[in-house]
Amino acid sequence: MKTIFYTSFFLLLMTSSTIFGQTKDYRFLTDSLKIEEQLEKYKLPGFSVVVFENYKIVYSKQFGVKSMTSPEKIDENTAFSTASIAKPITALLCYILEEKGLLNLDDPIDQSLKRWHLPKSKFTENKSPTWKQFLNHTAGTTQEGFEDHYEGEKIPTLVESLQGKIPRYDKEIEFFFEPGTRWQYSGGGYTIIQMALEDRFKTSIAQLAKEHIFAPLGLKNTTMIQPNEKGFLTNVALVHDKDGKIIKTGLPITPQVGPSGLWSTPTELAIIAIEIQNALRDKNNKVISHDVAKKMTEVTILKQAVGGWSNGWQKSFAYNNYDWFACNGSNTGVGGNVMGTMKDGNGYAYLANGEKPNRFPVMGNTQRTILRLMNWKGDFQSEDSQEIPLNLKEKLIGTYNDFLYGQEVETKIVERDNRLYLESMLLDHFRSKKDNELVYLTNGFFKVIDYPNLLKFEFANGKINSVTLVRDDLTDTIKIINQGK
Repeated sequence: MKTIFYTSFFLLLMTSSTIFGQTKDYRFLTDSLKIEEQLEKYKLPGFSVVVFENYKIVYSKQFGVKSMTSPEKIDENTAFSTASIAKPITALLCYILEEKGLLNLDDPIDQSLKRWHLPKSKFTENKSPTWKQFLNHTAGTTQEGFEDHYEGEKIPTLVESLQGKIPRYDKEIEFFFEPGTRWQYSGGGYTIIQMALEDRFKTSIAQLAKEHIFAPLGLKNTTMIQPNEKGFLTNVALVHDKDGKIIKTGLPITPQVGPSGLWSTPTELAIIAIEIQNALRDKNNKVISHDVAKKMTEVTILKQAVGGWSNGWQKSFAYNNYDWFACNGSNTGVGGNVMGTMKDGNGYAYLANGEKPNRFPVMGNTQRTILRLMNWKGDFQSEDSQEIPLNLKEKLIGTYNDFLYGQEVETKIVERDNRLYLESMLLDHFRSKKDNELVYLTNGFFKVIDYPNLLKFEFANGKINSVTLVRDDLTDTIKIINQGK
């Protein structure tokens, strides 16, 4: 997916944390973020942001309005359509159900389907794809994203969606590679997961998520119920187009709930992220076990996987030398992001009810500012480094294809002050400094500041021929195209 990089609970009196016996005041973020100015500049109706540190929410602030036709302000309980942030929630649900003995995620998913079955394919004739392969986008199915619908329109069924009888698609979902051999983002794959869950348990995915995740965590402003269904939330932000006008009713209906039908607040997304972080350290977790948290956030695929993916979560970043689990959500007129560190309990979440040109600049500035001012410093990929030999340095300098993320973006290795740096639009997208140094490790690998995978360069005739990405016990070798100095 080419656009993957393009995503007050406590009020002011609670936006502080005690560190080493002293009170740390986080209100400086409000002045630094300058959200109000940006809302006016980019015609963005509203924005909600939360920062968490050391496993606690330390800053929460809301700006703007729910609708440009109403003065009603966004507050800490105002929910937004979160788009693809639904995917890691769906994955979390599956892993919780497996731990309870209600699912086996290594089983073929077709065994649980009743209303519709996987199409026959030469890619699956020898082995039917499993739940896990759909969860980490390695099942090989088509259909990336979906068009929203609104009250008064014909809302397609899940069967019609998978049959391709919906806008954007004119044929049934199909397989285009052998499951488990590579990665391809597939909202259609998560629609299949939704159908399998509902067919197997004879209830809606919204009810399953409420029973196993939202209610146990005490989340009152998070739901997978849709705007045309009984029980939908009342305090919500409406979606807007690039001119700041409400899109139709302002309440998008998403029949493909599993991949993109979640509504939530940054506060409650942060609560979920912190629960995962607590579970990863196996301390203070109440609903998610250590085993579930570990399984759903571990890197499961590198091959053509945009820097690395787990089950619903992106694993493509190493900001501030941390390993992160993250998910960007982007639907028409709304979007946001949630990111959490695998250690130390840091992160942030934000949502905005405007179209991409309106929200992207605000989101990007918010992420850059938080990462800079919070000054989090992790120890991810902290092996000892050594000086790059001069002859090796000369062979590395040049302009290449995107060997980091496979997104067809020009990537350069340049020298500044006797050091080598990587220059890439993708590396710089959410960062405030262009400091992506290429560091040579004593084990012969290279690492890049803010990039999670180790690099091993191979040479032929004095030039880079390929690079192998390494993460845990996973590898992926990329052919290098040298475009000159």
